[in-house]
Amino acid sequence: MGTRRKSRELALQMLFQADLGKQTGDDVRRTFWKERDNVETDVRGFAEDLFRVALDRTGEIDGLIENHAEHWRMERMAAVDRNILRAAVAELLGFPSTPRAVVINEALEIARRFSSPESVQFINGVLDSVGKDLTS
Repeated sequence: MGTRRKSRELALQMLFQADLGKQTGDDVRRTFWKERDNVETDVRGFAEDLFRVALDRTGEIDGLIENHAEHWRMERMAAVDRNILRAAVAELLGFPSTPRAVVINEALEIARRFSSPESVQFINGVLDSVGKDLTS
């Protein structure tokens, strides 16, 4: 697995912990990295960057997701799917040099690993729509 994919998976796990545990970013960082002291510096750095953008821009990110997820509110989405979307939209917003297709493909690969087959289609549709909106 590439370092960027590992970072994206770690960012997803951090977002999931913050979301379900109702924890602050600092609380998540404090506990999350205690269990993962052998993570390479560049992997951890990009995971932290994605997590920071996702937390700093939560309102904007959630608004984009809800606008492009027809008939779905954030709280009704599966927690894993919601946080895969948040991480991917954070990357689209915070790292515009990463091609949109790469961000979407990476999110889909992570969804295949952590979510259901139906979720992969849902995530693909939402991210494709968000990505087009951001580039128009």
